[in-house]
Amino acid sequence: MDKFRQQQLLSWLKKQRIYGNFWFRLSLLIGLVGALLIVYQAWLLATLLQGLIVDHLSRDALLPQFILLLSCFVLRGVLLWLRELAGFASGRAIREKLRRDILDKLTKAGPAVIQGQAVGSWTTLLLEQIDNLQDYYARYLPQTLLAALIPCLILAVLFPVNWVAALILLLTAPLIPLFMALAGMGAADANRRNFQALARLGGYFLDRLQGMETLRLFNQADAETDRIRTASASFRQRTMEVLRLAFLSSAVLEFFAAVSVAVVAVYFGFSYLGELNFGHYGTGITLFAGFLSLILAPEFFQPLRELGTFYHAKAQATGAADALEKFLTAERLQASSGTLTPNVEQGMTLTAADLRIMTHEGIELVGPLNFTLSAGKRVALIGRSGAGKTSLLNVLAGYLPYQGSLKINDTELRDILPSWWQQQLAWVGQNPHLPAQTVRENIVAHGEGDPLRLQQVCELAGVDEFLARLPEGLESAVGEQAAALSVGQAQRIAVARALYKPCRLLLLDEPDASLDGPAGEHVNRALLAASFNQTTLFITHRLDRLAEWDEVWLLQAGEIVQQGSKAQLLQRPGPFKALVEEAQA
Repeated sequence: MDKFRQQQLLSWLKKQRIYGNFWFRLSLLIGLVGALLIVYQAWLLATLLQGLIVDHLSRDALLPQFILLLSCFVLRGVLLWLRELAGFASGRAIREKLRRDILDKLTKAGPAVIQGQAVGSWTTLLLEQIDNLQDYYARYLPQTLLAALIPCLILAVLFPVNWVAALILLLTAPLIPLFMALAGMGAADANRRNFQALARLGGYFLDRLQGMETLRLFNQADAETDRIRTASASFRQRTMEVLRLAFLSSAVLEFFAAVSVAVVAVYFGFSYLGELNFGHYGTGITLFAGFLSLILAPEFFQPLRELGTFYHAKAQATGAADALEKFLTAERLQASSGTLTPNVEQGMTLTAADLRIMTHEGIELVGPLNFTLSAGKRVALIGRSGAGKTSLLNVLAGYLPYQGSLKINDTELRDILPSWWQQQLAWVGQNPHLPAQTVRENIVAHGEGDPLRLQQVCELAGVDEFLARLPEGLESAVGEQAAALSVGQAQRIAVARALYKPCRLLLLDEPDASLDGPAGEHVNRALLAASFNQTTLFITHRLDRLAEWDEVWLLQAGEIVQQGSKAQLLQRPGPFKALVEEAQA
């Protein structure tokens, strides 16, 4: 990562501070009050020692100073606790805002973008990488200001007491950030590589975990275990590289701080021996001056020491921000952001003219397409894998942007209110998704629903065949990722959900792909019966069922090359007839 990119990311990170600005300022204020207490505490200690050892004052005469000193100890502890709370609240507010922004952007982008990366990568982005910003906002960022303000305050106190001690601290202080910067120059880049490796490892591990049964069937479990072990070892080495840089920057700080304090101590030691008689403005070197300087010298470097401790948080945050900033600031084409609600009471007709389906990054996937899907028409869409069938369903569902024209009753799809359009659709895909907790909630979106209609769709979809075997019937929990059900059972529930929802456009993406013979036949009969109730577009690879549909569209290389009924297409020479003959051979 070059310096320009690092500066760009640091600027972006600082802009996000506004979301936790109140807590940030409170943390800074508490830190400044704590610094004033440190100076006052050192002043009290020096006064007490001067009074007891040099001035021979009684303990009773110094009792008020003892009480004030004890109060300073207690109050500093309370302030430290409050500062930690304020810093944590600041980081939490910013992390929550960033997570909302990412989730909002993913919601607008839709499944087409989400499925473009492994689930583990999104999990790393939302959890680990955002969590690694916490210390930057809670500790490092406030400490950068305190590291500048507190030493200035201590110098302002020491210069009137002894200018040599103050000058020693002033001259040695710049060496620390200079050598820390040199030591930590590659830390941000190391963290960025570490996060990339973590995202890849997370996605790789989750994919293998989900496919564990397949790996066992093909006797590949041991081989994949070795690959995961190798990837984990590589990630461990990257993590150690980051930790080495963090330890190196801390060691540099401690070395120069110790040298500076030692020089101050040597100066006062020789002054008390009478060898160095300067720096005291003609009043002589007192025990008060020496003790105050020696107490405040470590405190002078303490903010820098804490900054060094949190320096790795900056490198960590910069590395984490790389993917976050790219995702949140990337210019993406919007699939739909309109506000219109066209009248579809008399039916819904879809018309495409020179339609080109795009990715959110502006890359053309499919096109140009020209078709008219009339109200109530039932169309089977066929084509080889990669021809663009699923992309067409995604653009119709409002998940992908497009160029050209795609009208719903003379209204462009991009101008239609997305939430209204989603209410007009029902969809069944190859892999069932059951996000709700129970069987009923996955079929009926809200409330108890119509019991009679619910019973009918359960019978049509074949859900009633296994419902009695579930422990609580419709109220049975489906589990995480429908783990309590078989794939076929989950698919039938997804079909029942589509049948239950009143819609004007039914989109089917090979809904029988994961079902065996009898279950597949049952689901296909149910969906065929349901297809007469609204406009339907059905993706399939099964050519034996095409006669049951009004039209067949053949998609090839991103274009619809043939349209018509199965009988009509078989009478014409062309790619459809060749496809059927190839399947029969």
